Amino acid sequence: MDNKKKAFAYSRCSSKGQINGDTWDRQEKAINDYAESHGIEVEKFFRDEGITGTTENRPALAEMIVSMQQNGHGIKTVIIEKMDRLARDLMVQEIIIADFKKEGFELISAHEGEDLLSEDPTRKLVRQVLGAIAEYDKTMTVLKLRAARERKRIREGHCEGRKGYRKFDNEYQDKLIQEIKRLRRKSKGSSKRMGYKQVADALNRSSFVTASGKEFNEMIVQNLLRK
Repeated sequence: MDNKKKAFAYSRCSSKGQINGDTWDRQEKAINDYAESHGIEVEKFFRDEGITGTTENRPALAEMIVSMQQNGHGIKTVIIEKMDRLARDLMVQEIIIADFKKEGFELISAHEGEDLLSEDPTRKLVRQVLGAIAEYDKTMTVLKLRAARERKRIREGHCEGRKGYRKFDNEYQDKLIQEIKRLRRKSKGSSKRMGYKQVADALNRSSFVTASGKEFNEMIVQNLLRK
């Protein structure tokens, strides 16, 4: 009789480059290695593909939690590779962890170990420090991308400032709207289209800018599509 403890595994990646890279193999290997060395059987992997680590909107995570709540299989343990795969943003981490604690679930990180939900002051401090580091890394990445876009504009002779989608600049606005429509169609053939938040994230990684010079967000994307 197999008396192994059963668990679910959760993995996440936030970009197309990560989806096509080795991120899934790396995460699955770390999780499987941990499970094998601790006598745990991974029943199923749940994947959130192309989901930023700063949002609570996780279809696969939600499906996994509902399964643990309602399906009667008795699985209450989840293994992740490390905390930033659960979420990069510290507040999002704490929101998800609070939900796990409320439901009586166990969360294990292959890198940081078990008992991540403990109220032990040292464990809680370590968890929050790790989350803060991941949040800092994400912020620095955004700043570096923004600086790279600025250098590109300077090299191409656009030193006069940011060129936004002003009403008098119809050509730029049309190109921007076409790019948004292209990104929205990018998920054609799959079960769901690219969401407004994902489109905004993609635009923030591109050379497009807003009229105000701020980052794109869901509201800006929706307003542009209404034009």
